[in-house]
Amino acid sequence: MIIGIDGNEANIEKRVGINEYAFQILWNLQKLQEKEENPHKLIVYLKNDPRSDMPKETQNFKYKVIPSVGIWVMTKLIPNLLFDPARPDIFFSPSHYVPMFAPIPKVCSIMDLGYLEYTGQFQKKDFWQLKVWSAISILVSKSVIAISNSTKKDIVRHYPFSKEKVYVTYLGFDPKRFNPDISEKDVRRVKNRYSIVDDYVLYLGTLKPSKNIEGLIDAFSRIRNTRYGIKLVIAGKKGWLFDSIYKKVSELKLKDKIIFTDFVSDEDKPALIKGAKVFVLPSFWEGFGLDAVNAMACGVPVVASGVGSLPEVVGNGGILVNPTDAESIASGILEVINASTAKYNSMIARGLAQAKKFSWEKTARETLRILEGVR
Repeated sequence: MIIGIDGNEANIEKRVGINEYAFQILWNLQKLQEKEENPHKLIVYLKNDPRSDMPKETQNFKYKVIPSVGIWVMTKLIPNLLFDPARPDIFFSPSHYVPMFAPIPKVCSIMDLGYLEYTGQFQKKDFWQLKVWSAISILVSKSVIAISNSTKKDIVRHYPFSKEKVYVTYLGFDPKRFNPDISEKDVRRVKNRYSIVDDYVLYLGTLKPSKNIEGLIDAFSRIRNTRYGIKLVIAGKKGWLFDSIYKKVSELKLKDKIIFTDFVSDEDKPALIKGAKVFVLPSFWEGFGLDAVNAMACGVPVVASGVGSLPEVVGNGGILVNPTDAESIASGILEVINASTAKYNSMIARGLAQAKKFSWEKTARETLRILEGVR
């Protein structure tokens, strides 16, 4: 079977959630070929030449670059799939941007449908693009991949016709990068890079409303005097509607207590996580929560929202809090930073055990099984 894949989400420099998912899917599908567990030919469609960190071409793993500006799926990908006699047998989009009119079976991945619950947290253009294209992709796809049971339930609730074709494939982590053995030397290097001197609470993710960073800042303002010198590190690139985050810091007079790093490179991310006293993900919703798993894998206690996918992803490996209650978030953080050595080590052990449940290879293998089952 020839499997076509939209690789554009993976083929960028500064990868976040969906980009990392697409990137790992490509690498691990290729690794399955090396293990002779993936006998199919893969054609990865791109609008730009593959970056140097993308998987290398092999006999059965090829790139097809179709240069374009504008709406690439509509103007380039769909015409190619319509008229190229060498088109694939099935097409997989590791996002909701499915080539809707292509005359071959299609499979899409949906990260979450949070935008349908929190419409005010998106610019109108982005909201309608998400809503319309996701609905069409779910409709025309033979199978739909959800990255958590929470996302699956939301898909079926909003689109009941999809009930029999939605499958769950959890995401994973890279144990070679995220593990408890990250060196203190590397941690010091990263702390020096971002001018971090004291112990710190870490948030890592895009700066956007759904992440509830303002709620985290409010919570931190309530604990800043309980432990001398502790800082809040907010790491991640700016997304949208983020100005109110900086306004909140100013209003609460926390400029000397909070460090903004902007985007953190793949090279720095493991050590930045490892150096934290606690990792906090206070989101109003998450399709999965990749960096919560990365933190647990590094041996860092996690405080996360008890909503959306996070209870099933974090499990008993972390502390779950109410994202709408700053006092609940503060209490969760304090439980970690005030823990005895024995209790802190117990938190680490539970997180490590929970992280072991997730694997990118498993994600790729289950994705391949879904693609093979499409008729």
